[in-house]
Amino acid sequence: MARYKDEQCRICRREGQKLFLKGSRCYTDKCSVTRRNYAPGEHGQGKKKLSEYGMQLREKQKTKYFYGVGEKQFRKYFAMAENKKGITGENLLQILESRLDNVVYRAGFGTSRAQARQLVNHGHFDVNGRKVDIPSYLVKTGDVITVREIKKDNKTIKENIEVNKAKPVPAWLEKDNDKLQVKVVKLASREDVDIAVEEHLIVELYSK
Repeated sequence: MARYKDEQCRICRREGQKLFLKGSRCYTDKCSVTRRNYAPGEHGQGKKKLSEYGMQLREKQKTKYFYGVGEKQFRKYFAMAENKKGITGENLLQILESRLDNVVYRAGFGTSRAQARQLVNHGHFDVNGRKVDIPSYLVKTGDVITVREIKKDNKTIKENIEVNKAKPVPAWLEKDNDKLQVKVVKLASREDVDIAVEEHLIVELYSK
């Protein structure tokens, strides 16, 4: 899948909020949004009024970047959300939260979703005892995600667990630090999503 390869801090500045794309750096004074809270580019400090379409597009782009998915996959998730019972926008966010790379990040095994995605790609995790190396794998209620036995001495994972010890785990997950595993006790609800997004704008954009 195509990835954004430019400086990631520019994304946060363009969206006007922290998307936590750089992991621990985002919590320090080095964060670009903290230092330069305006859009990148020569005219970044100028005021620009967005059209209705522009606001809808920005919400979609922001959410895509936050979860690290491409346009094709995002459209697929939207179609899935439309076909589920309930509110389409909330269904979409629930699906995005259910991605394996997001669960690994939420559990503190990765300092950012990008790093969590790489760890999954490299085969560091089992789901219900079976190796899964697909970051877009959607977990279900009752699934148990565990650091693979041969990867439990991995330096990066051990450091991440230590750094994220005090970081709260969402209520829909149950973490066992000793076993290096996390259980999905329920699927994420709208209240569990910590990005300031107006998902109804995304629904309006795709419904045109």
